[in-house]
Amino acid sequence: MTPTATRRPLVVDDILSCAAEAAPNRVALTLGDDALTFAQLRSLSHRLANALLGWGLRRGDRVAYWADTSLDAALLKFALGRTAAAFAPLNPTCSEDEARVALEYLAPRLLVADPAHAERAESVAKDLGLPLATLGGPGPGASLDQLGAAASPTSPPMPLPGEDDVFTIFLTSGSTGRPKGVMVSHRATWLRTCAGNGANVTTSGKGQLVMFPLFHMAGWIFVLNAWSAHQPAHLVPRADAGELLGAIERYGAGSLYCIPAVWRRILDEKRPYKTNSLEWALIGTSRVETELLEEIKERFPAARTTIGYGSTEVGRALCLPDEDLFRKPGSVGLPVPGVRARIAADGELLLASGTLMSGYFNLPDETDRALDDGWYHSGDVAERDDDGYYAITGRKREIIRSGGESIAPVEVEAALADYPGIAEVAAVGVPDADWGEIVCAAVVMADGTAPPSVEDLRRHIGTRLAAFKHPRRVMVVDRLPRTSATGQVQRSLLAQQETQREVAR
Repeated sequence: MTPTATRRPLVVDDILSCAAEAAPNRVALTLGDDALTFAQLRSLSHRLANALLGWGLRRGDRVAYWADTSLDAALLKFALGRTAAAFAPLNPTCSEDEARVALEYLAPRLLVADPAHAERAESVAKDLGLPLATLGGPGPGASLDQLGAAASPTSPPMPLPGEDDVFTIFLTSGSTGRPKGVMVSHRATWLRTCAGNGANVTTSGKGQLVMFPLFHMAGWIFVLNAWSAHQPAHLVPRADAGELLGAIERYGAGSLYCIPAVWRRILDEKRPYKTNSLEWALIGTSRVETELLEEIKERFPAARTTIGYGSTEVGRALCLPDEDLFRKPGSVGLPVPGVRARIAADGELLLASGTLMSGYFNLPDETDRALDDGWYHSGDVAERDDDGYYAITGRKREIIRSGGESIAPVEVEAALADYPGIAEVAAVGVPDADWGEIVCAAVVMADGTAPPSVEDLRRHIGTRLAAFKHPRRVMVVDRLPRTSATGQVQRSLLAQQETQREVAR
């Protein structure tokens, strides 16, 4: 009788463990002057895991994290992953009201904040009756720095998580403005990172520069992708040109992925930086303009460029390789390894893969609508050419996708409804070469009232909504078009009208 082999589960802790065993003294993560080796990262995350277990954290718990980009985020995420608890990062720019709504929905076992967010976190935690801890410096609640320093650096005395245990819950906007928690399992994260599905990894060991903040799925995918090749990931505090180009020069980074708007900042930067280490200049959105690709090629002639398409729910799904950039303008390419794609009868792009989310946290109806018989309904309308290459031609749903973030029109409308002189308002997404889509406020003004500027509306919203949800364009209309049967605002028609106006200008 042949003995049954024991297979090690596909869990994310394995990525860090393999790197720490193979290259313990190699730098794993940097941010400015701070750096951690793979051995330090594993040891410190084990300390934090043991501290949290001693505090009372248990398998299946959720821990919310409200903080700016830091090395501490990686320590906490891997500590939670080792204990089979779920890491749920909040957007650091969200307001107290937005954080309160998200935390009410997540019902976490613990809220962790950095010193910059500690005061607001304390207020929200008190309102909701949540335990609070601070990581990365002094602050209210328990000090995870102190608890971790006193804990053991050895692996926690418990089995590894299961492949189906939730590793991360990423928050995205639902159509009602309420958050949806995208649950991504250990197995799905591992498959998104390794086995050919992850983004390109440099082979020279220079590492990946990570544009994205660490509340964003893509930020973690690029970090883990680098670690799966035992290479460093380089973080930046914000995605401005000086920070990114300076990090390439400082660390000799070999790979950088940016959305079009950030590439535009880089290309507009006039100060000289040494960037000849860059081997991959990656980009992604539903559509990338040929002119922008030409400028990237001119600025970084030695770098290869691919266009990637994906989402929090499925990870990386389609890719247009360097050799097809100008042969297939407007395309997002072919499915990446392990992903199947097809177009439904109504034109919607459907995707299937082992990288799919487990579902939306505590939202079974939303999950059933998004995942049908193993196929994820992307909400994007697509076309496929004779060679099998896909192009995204529009959105089926009303959710606005700007710079990789999801924005619900209703929450923007609610924030603008009390602006003086606005009788009616609708928020719509209109195409933009840099952001994919931008928020446009379609306003009906009361008689004799002058229309507001973009700056007026952004000032009015203030800190009630994160800045990426603010309008970037205003259109004045006599009335909002509505359906005859239900009276619903026809946002797609407004978006079409604004697009036509922009072309005519």
